[in-house]
Amino acid sequence: MAEPLDLNHVRLTNRPLIVCDIDEVVLEFLTPFRDFLRSRGHDLLPRSFRLHGNIVHLDSGEAIADDLVSALQEEFFLRQAEWQMPAELAVETLAELAGEADIVFLTAMPPRHATVRRALLDRFRLDYPLLASEEAKGPIVKRLQAGRGVPFAFIDDIWRNLHSVREHAPDCLLVNLMVNADFRALAPDPGEGISKAGDWTDVARIVRAHMFR
Repeated sequence: MAEPLDLNHVRLTNRPLIVCDIDEVVLEFLTPFRDFLRSRGHDLLPRSFRLHGNIVHLDSGEAIADDLVSALQEEFFLRQAEWQMPAELAVETLAELAGEADIVFLTAMPPRHATVRRALLDRFRLDYPLLASEEAKGPIVKRLQAGRGVPFAFIDDIWRNLHSVREHAPDCLLVNLMVNADFRALAPDPGEGISKAGDWTDVARIVRAHMFR
């Protein structure tokens, strides 16, 4: 059995808590990943809400094999600092919210890439605690909140992560944000009880209305 995720470096106060995903939420992912793929002779087509089957050879238009998709994702994460940038207004909005709440980043990334990501986030003054895990997010958010009795929110682009948090932390405000408009239009509806945000201005409005009223 895998060891539980180490949360010892996360220091929380008695303020509200915001747990936030990274890729396609705080940092652009799909747009820079597409640019990376094009530099490698491939392309990402917004045909459905998935990577596999939508990454194609530039010359033939044929979908690449699944194992090559995985290899390209691995290379991209190794080189993320060369490609990824903050989503529009993410840095400013998080800085404002940090004046009223604790913020923790929870990214669904192999932990081996956490050091590179930490350095990238710090470069943009996004110096909030970072947790990198491929485990379900619901139990992690539940551990972070741990009966603290203050409002808390979870922001993510993927419906299964939002549903995981809803299952394990039903009192949590759930916010769905995906910054890439092409793939956001293809995303499945996250379902009832989940607030949908089009950008970080929406996020701030939704979070403040719930947590700071």
